[in-house]
Amino acid sequence: MRTLTERQQQVLDFIRGQQENEGTTPSLREVAAHFGFRSMTAAADHVRALRRKGMIEGAARRARSLQVRVPWRAGRRRVADIPVYGAIPAGFARDRRQEAKGCVSIDLETLGIRPTPRTFALEVRGDSMIGRHILEGDLVVFEHGMTPRPGDVVAALIDNESTLKTFMLNRGKPYLRAENPQYPDLIPATELVIQGVMVALIRKMESGHVPPLHTP
Repeated sequence: MRTLTERQQQVLDFIRGQQENEGTTPSLREVAAHFGFRSMTAAADHVRALRRKGMIEGAARRARSLQVRVPWRAGRRRVADIPVYGAIPAGFARDRRQEAKGCVSIDLETLGIRPTPRTFALEVRGDSMIGRHILEGDLVVFEHGMTPRPGDVVAALIDNESTLKTFMLNRGKPYLRAENPQYPDLIPATELVIQGVMVALIRKMESGHVPPLHTP
């Protein structure tokens, strides 16, 4: 990694600090306000420089999608910042655009996973997956690009509607199984696209602490 200027290091520390302390990534407007920049252009320039030097990932003008790539923090355990792209229904499928909500910082040793640039998280809405102990408000961590196996929990687009279900096969044909008898299985009429395979589950506690709960 290339050497950072003093200001670039300050911007990186600010982004990382917000992710660790608040659980979200600051917007370009917040970066500009924190450092007294007259416009968001200066903030975007520093973010682009950090991306160019391999310190962060994400679009320069979509600051909420940024991830700090430095995996080892001095004197601390190995931590990774995973982007949270809105919510996914664990109920009936819905046509819903995903919106970036920020990032969640996780302890890699505790979760036992190795995030990649294709790792992301979604917040659960609904109760169709309670049989797998996946509840409303949980954060499910996915890996995009993995080939699902029968029994894997997946984020999927079925006939252009998003949902969270268990991937299954029946005579070689895929379908999505709910883990709550109140919901039917979903059989694609035209298309089934797997957006990600679940690799971890994080449960938010009322105290604000976010302990890892489960990894498949």
